[in-house]
Amino acid sequence: MKDEFDKLAAAGKIDSKHIAALTQLAEAGCCTHRSWGFGRIRSVDTILARFTIDFPGKPGHPMDLAFAAESLKAVPKDHILARKATDLNAVRHLAAHHIDLIKIVLNSFGGKATADQIQHSLVPDVISDDWKKWWDTARREMKKNGHFIVPLKKTEPVVYQAEETSLQDRLLTDFRAAKGLKARVGVVSEMLKVVPDLKDKVAAAKEVIAALNPEIVTHQRTQPAVALEAIFARDELCEATGVPAPADEVSAAQVWSQDGIKLGPLLETIPAAKHHRALESFKLASPDKWHEVLRTALNYVSAKLAKEIASVLIHSGRLDVLKETLAKHINQHTASSEVLLWFGRERNEDFVDILGPEVFRAMLSAMERDQFNEKRSNRLRDFILEDQALLGELTASADIEIIKDLTRALQLSPVFDDMDKRSLLARLVKAHPAVQSLITGDQTKQDSGLLVTWESLERRRLEYQDLVQKKIPANSKEIAIARSYGDLRENHEYKAAKEMQKVLLRRKDELEAQLTRARGMDFVNVKTDVVGPGTIVVVTDPAANTTETFTILGAWDSDPDQGVISYLTPVAQALLNRKVGDDVEFELYGNKRRTRIDKISPWRTEAPAPAPTAGE
Repeated sequence: MKDEFDKLAAAGKIDSKHIAALTQLAEAGCCTHRSWGFGRIRSVDTILARFTIDFPGKPGHPMDLAFAAESLKAVPKDHILARKATDLNAVRHLAAHHIDLIKIVLNSFGGKATADQIQHSLVPDVISDDWKKWWDTARREMKKNGHFIVPLKKTEPVVYQAEETSLQDRLLTDFRAAKGLKARVGVVSEMLKVVPDLKDKVAAAKEVIAALNPEIVTHQRTQPAVALEAIFARDELCEATGVPAPADEVSAAQVWSQDGIKLGPLLETIPAAKHHRALESFKLASPDKWHEVLRTALNYVSAKLAKEIASVLIHSGRLDVLKETLAKHINQHTASSEVLLWFGRERNEDFVDILGPEVFRAMLSAMERDQFNEKRSNRLRDFILEDQALLGELTASADIEIIKDLTRALQLSPVFDDMDKRSLLARLVKAHPAVQSLITGDQTKQDSGLLVTWESLERRRLEYQDLVQKKIPANSKEIAIARSYGDLRENHEYKAAKEMQKVLLRRKDELEAQLTRARGMDFVNVKTDVVGPGTIVVVTDPAANTTETFTILGAWDSDPDQGVISYLTPVAQALLNRKVGDDVEFELYGNKRRTRIDKISPWRTEAPAPAPTAGE
């Protein structure tokens, strides 16, 4: 075609500077346009000096040769786009040979391409379904093939190199180049997957272990979680290759034995895949107290980690310990939203004796506490809304009066909007039609007042004051500043500030509703002929010959360690209006208890001194 283009240039129909580009386009037969995308050149008209090109949505498009030379880029015949256009079936057959097809794609992009570029080139024309499975197989094959460099990060390109490098050499090169112990552990994890394919696995393991051990020592105190990950990777490598461990190396037990180590926070920084291994190592390091530490940590970790802790306790024969811990937190409304999220998801016959309406009450309490933790509050709330069977299962065997009480609690709860609340109430009505009247009847009959101590009332007032005078105005300033940064669609600071505004305004509404209902009391010299709010109650368990003391106070008072409970808790509700000598049955820590009231005394005999005002 060059001779034809030379003639056109001599005739003045095209500029001579375009000859090379037009020749390349004509010989390639395929091209790309920055707006119209990929095109196939169907014909060259030397009389009218134009190409006829098929673009997506523009078949048979005529284009002046001069314009084509300026705006089109030739696509070589071996390029993946050209091969798909000229013989798509042949390319599809190549999909069974992962390495060959990947090589074509990489060569099309100059020898390297990211996973996203490769996927975009092959899906859906060549690989129409299950891309992940195909790509996982391709990655495994490339890692074994000496011509490919497969990065650990998805955003980095896969590279094809003409000179073959052994798998072992590539992994050791990556290990030596890795910056920091965390990165090196990542390379060791890759090495563990291909140990049988290493040409000298013992030599490779010895080099890696010799490099890891000094770094483990330096990270032992400053970054114990990273040190543990490295220890696990090192020990797995020793086991996989048969290399004996050095006698003086740092062990997991030594990391756990350090002062100041807190199980929950440390485990949260370790990848979830290593949680079980870490917990087992903690068991070995603390054979006498591990189960007590785990039961304490259970209420302060993520749902995923709570599941792993529960699994370790159960498989170690400590299901009773787990159930007692769960029941205690549930009945005292101190269970975290994360542990309740796990418990709700994993509910099964092992926990049938503590799966009841009080679990849902505890969920409501947890979400109310988590008002400012949007992530946690949403996770549990979304689970409750999505699990259609949850409410029905938790209330299946409950007394109707308990169901009615739960219905009232749900109606008054601030954690669900009106639409979601109606959906949950509908589920309750479906399972227990008797509560229909509570929802559709005269709502003014409900007792919406809350008895609270003046101290707890003042704390809520201060929180409200801080909210409206400091936090909300400060948030408004943040929104204004973030808005000034420009394009709101990509303005992450603006989006975050607006999300926080929703949280703050929702909390403001909730506090206003609570403060409106609150009735402050000092609970001084209350009547002690029967149990009531403001009394201290001593009860005896005749069977175990043990005594317990409960201080029953306002709706917002709770200090389980000191025996202080709200009058709204199940234990307090069972004791209210009972006299000395009465036998009372209630549920505590998941077990039914029968106790005798031995003593009722006032919490206060005189009003507390007023708090000093500012300036005194």
